[in-house]
Amino acid sequence: MSMSELESAMIAIIHVFHKYSGYKCKLKKAELKDLINNEMSHFIIVRHSLSTLDELFADLDQNGDLEIDFQDFIALIAMMTSTCHDLFSTDHRH
Repeated sequence: MSMSELESAMIAIIHVFHKYSGYKCKLKKAELKDLINNEMSHFIIVRHSLSTLDELFADLDQNGDLEIDFQDFIALIAMMTSTCHDLFSTDHRH
C-alpha cells in the first residue's frame, strides 16, 4: 500500500531538514538561510534581508543555543502552513 499524500509530505519535510542539517540534525543560521532560499522562497524572503533572517532565527531558537533543531524547524513549518492556509483558503470561509 502506498503512502498517503500527507504521509509523503511529512517524509519530504524530514528529508529537507536533514538535507540542510546533515548528521548533526541542527541548522546554523547560514544553513537555515540556504534552506529557506532554496525550499521556501515563495513564502519567505530572506535573500537580501538579514534582519528578517535574524528575527526569524531568534524566534525559532527557543533555547538560545544558536541552532535550530527539528522541533524548532517544525514550529516554522507549522507557522508557515497556517499562514498559507489563511491566505489560500479565503474561498472556503463563511
